[in-house]
Amino acid sequence: MKQRLIQVLDNMKKYNTGVMYQEIFGFDPDTFYDVLVVAPGWKPTKIIRDPSYKVTLLEQHSYFSGYLVEKDGFKVAWAQTASGACNLLDHVIICSDMNFGKCVFVGAVGGLTEEYQIGDLCTPSECISGVYMNHYLDEKLPDFKPFEKIYPNKEYTEDIERLIETTEYNLKYAKVFCTDSVSLEYSHLDEIKESGAELIEMETSTFYTLMDLFEVPSIALLAVSDNSATGVPLLGRSDELAEKYGYTRSVIIPDLIFKIAGMK
Repeated sequence: MKQRLIQVLDNMKKYNTGVMYQEIFGFDPDTFYDVLVVAPGWKPTKIIRDPSYKVTLLEQHSYFSGYLVEKDGFKVAWAQTASGACNLLDHVIICSDMNFGKCVFVGAVGGLTEEYQIGDLCTPSECISGVYMNHYLDEKLPDFKPFEKIYPNKEYTEDIERLIETTEYNLKYAKVFCTDSVSLEYSHLDEIKESGAELIEMETSTFYTLMDLFEVPSIALLAVSDNSATGVPLLGRSDELAEKYGYTRSVIIPDLIFKIAGMK
């Protein structure tokens, strides 16, 4: 954990008491979790189809919930948050002093070029931060750098790539633009594409900013849900395309989470 994060937590604890991640998500301070999953909007009770996964609801709220997902002796703490960078930052930062080994972000992503098809499994090569929330982690708010590029840990990403090469799955790298508004991104698509972005979603630049402070191995696994370049909508996909997207988020991604849990 970097010093900046220690300072942030100390400031939070001046005004908040108790074990925050336990109160919000129900995660046990005395349990080691092999993986912390960060999942905006994705509940494991809804997406995981395979009954060999044991899913236990720990804590439920209107917009966020905590789950324990178990398989093959591994324990995964699943933090389902609301969408958006602000929700992710507020709910993930309280998990920084949990006892866990790795962190995996899972979520949907929209395509901006024809290269990315519905159901493709992707991970960011870089994130272009079109959100403001990250900069509350800076020493001073005026230090804001619009459209800053945030990079994953290259070595760890390559470790995950080698893991996936041992499976039947395919992983695509992409430049990901992070937006504060799904509705209004369509009014700025030309500008967003000019940044070099190939995919668009809301949270990964904030996720990787936090993970740099956490100093834990981390990866974002994204399932392409729609594509403005090919005309596949976020709402109103065909049943065939919906099934391709559903297979990636319900079968491939949960399987990879537990494969990552078993990595040395």
